[in-house]
Amino acid sequence: MVSLPTPEDIKKLRKKVGLTQTELAKLAGVSQSLIARIEKGTVDPRLSTLRRIIEAIKLVEMRAKKAKSAKDVMYSPVITIKSGEKVKKAIELMEKYAISQLPVVNDNGVPVGSITESTVLKKLLSGEPEKILKLKVEEIMEESFPTITPSTNIKDIQQLILKKYPAVLVMEKGKIVGIITKIDLITKAVVK
Repeated sequence: MVSLPTPEDIKKLRKKVGLTQTELAKLAGVSQSLIARIEKGTVDPRLSTLRRIIEAIKLVEMRAKKAKSAKDVMYSPVITIKSGEKVKKAIELMEKYAISQLPVVNDNGVPVGSITESTVLKKLLSGEPEKILKLKVEEIMEESFPTITPSTNIKDIQQLILKKYPAVLVMEKGKIVGIITKIDLITKAVVK
């Protein structure tokens, strides 16, 4: 007799491959709330639903093993913003390119900070939006994303992104050649 995974097994497997409930739900074609209820053990899913969830996890695991280094998953070219630009321009770039963070660079293209949707939203909600939009990016930017080389191991990248950073920059010969975010890890290392 085949034993089916328990709710705890599903949660452990999901976390092992670095997926959120929302990401797993999307890959398996179910709702995030269903994943949450399955993991809590408050719902008994259909076998077909359970199969889709397990297959999605296995697919993520398999694809992650194929992707070996940063060059396999990085996105290029990188959209950046100069530190002297206005916050309004940063928002426009994020909207135009459907991204949630931007590396901030100096006039030579060297990373000096970062700006994220969360940072901008917090500032807009805590002050006068019209004034904040006119501020320079350098006035509200946060620390720069960590930098890695194109040959950095995928496991090391996963650790950086899962632990603290929303993105990492791939640098070669002093130039930004790529960026890796959570979605890049999912779509390029997982759902190719």
